[in-house]
Amino acid sequence: MKITLSKDSPVNANVDLLVVGVSSKRPAQDPLVRKLDRAVGGALVTAMKDEEFKGKAGQTLRLPGSGRLKAKKLMLVGLGDGSPSAATLRLYAVKAARAAAEKGSLGLHALDGSEDTLAVLGEGVTTGAYKYTRYFTGARKPKKQLGRVAILVGGRPTAAQRRAIASGLALADSVNLARDLVNTPANDLTATNLADIAQAEAKEAGIGCKIYDKRAIKKLGMPLLLAVNQGSHEEPRFIHMTYKPKGVKKPPRVVFVGKGLTFDSGGLCLKPAAAMLDMKIDMAGSATTIGTVLAAARLRLPIEVHALVGSTDNMNGSNAYRPGDVFPSRNGKTVEIINTDAEGRLVLADALAFATELKPDYVIDHATLTGACLVALGAYRAAMFANDEELLADYQAAAERSGEDFWNLPLDDDLKDQLKSSIADLKHTGARYGGTITAALFLREFVGDCKWAHLDIAGPSYLERIHGIHPKGGTGFGVVTAIEFLRGLT
Repeated sequence: MKITLSKDSPVNANVDLLVVGVSSKRPAQDPLVRKLDRAVGGALVTAMKDEEFKGKAGQTLRLPGSGRLKAKKLMLVGLGDGSPSAATLRLYAVKAARAAAEKGSLGLHALDGSEDTLAVLGEGVTTGAYKYTRYFTGARKPKKQLGRVAILVGGRPTAAQRRAIASGLALADSVNLARDLVNTPANDLTATNLADIAQAEAKEAGIGCKIYDKRAIKKLGMPLLLAVNQGSHEEPRFIHMTYKPKGVKKPPRVVFVGKGLTFDSGGLCLKPAAAMLDMKIDMAGSATTIGTVLAAARLRLPIEVHALVGSTDNMNGSNAYRPGDVFPSRNGKTVEIINTDAEGRLVLADALAFATELKPDYVIDHATLTGACLVALGAYRAAMFANDEELLADYQAAAERSGEDFWNLPLDDDLKDQLKSSIADLKHTGARYGGTITAALFLREFVGDCKWAHLDIAGPSYLERIHGIHPKGGTGFGVVTAIEFLRGLT
């Protein structure tokens, strides 16, 4: 898909679909709406009345581009009242790209044409056009796709506007990579494959990447990661990607940690067959983590960013770890295994302990950690925990700017006793109720004094249908919020 900035007016844009954003404040009186209405012989305002188009955020109206309008079709997208937020602009661009997906070309009105607006629009049309088609063949392979996007800036594009678009594309490419990783089936995305992709992407972005194989992981001292891997014939991998900004003295250092379970059978505590079907997605936390460090590098943020991923699958081979087993961890605490289907927190525990040794200002982990999170919050919202109130507030503000939905949950110490073991330092799971909270409390045991946030993205990382800015399938959820948080540190 090619994105260009165009000086054409909406009336003169020769595209298959023209999309214009409209405020809910007297939408029929908007000067551009009136101009378009005259071009189509009054049909636009009539359609707005007939279809009760009020300009509410995300509301759409479509009609043919007959008359003097060069576009074949026209669509209005509501922007709500007042100045549109970044989240509203992102939804505007995503809806435009989806509507034009099989039409060939899109003309998107740039609204105020500011650099901030253009960055979001460039990002939105790129993520909105996303489709995962790797395995389609023959008649199932898409015959037509969105090939050209003209963002209508109303004048000769400036260098600053072009840089803004490039910034949006850099972020979008990172989100779409995360989606690709989540959508790839487990037979084509083992821990080794994931590590190879991370290394290749890091090389292209010009950042550091160190990959630890099984022997190196043993030397590194990650017994919990190795315990989860015991039942698999696939080797585990530990991935450490590093972006360091050039010319910045003592930048903030943020370490992102991602759960990288490329498939989760449940181990000896076997999942029901239906529950296994989508377990290729159990590495979505790693996809978000990898996408985040790559986006930070592509955007040249003045922040030092690390990405850590412990990766394996969780299988039930003859050497699989068992309920009742006890293993040490990287930070020395011993852990009694209660349920082998709660493997993600074990892999994260060793990675979080490693993260603290990097002396970060913040540690942020992403994980599809608990089904209890889906029960509590549904499919569209992630849970957020933090041991620092300022970090919690800053991350929530970043989420609101991004349009991704999180909900703060407590690190409730009243539930901590559930993790007491009679034979080890910790049990790794608690009782059924409050399962998302006890999982977070377990992780907290491995972060020491670091300022830390745990993001349980079990719901929104993979969706059964389109919702808001997110597509069906892998969503890349969390990358945009993470970048908004990093930008807030500058």
